[in-house]
Amino acid sequence: MVIALVAVVVAILLGAFLLISQNPKSGGSKNDQSSAKKGAKVYSKAEVSLHNKRTDCWIIIKDKVYDVTSYVEEHPGGDAILAHAGGDSTEGFYGPQHATRVFDMIDDFYIGDLEK
Repeated sequence: MVIALVAVVVAILLGAFLLISQNPKSGGSKNDQSSAKKGAKVYSKAEVSLHNKRTDCWIIIKDKVYDVTSYVEEHPGGDAILAHAGGDSTEGFYGPQHATRVFDMIDDFYIGDLEK
């Protein structure tokens, strides 16, 4: 009985360790704001505006540029994501229709900053 209990505890600890070590948000995250700013590519509004199609969709949210092309077909709101393709989507992104998880998801699509 004691051996089984120890085995379960070890399995739980090992599983937790594996999940933590694979989570990109723990430790030296690729989403770390300081590292993202250092090597960030800068795009003009004119350049972003060229990416305004379902098959090539960039958006701007709070002066950051995101390539969401791979997400367009998965977007739960359908084509609503295309309403501001190639432009500023800040207002729509922070609308009441979005669950808080989108704030974590968007980091995966970050490609650079908007030119000041």
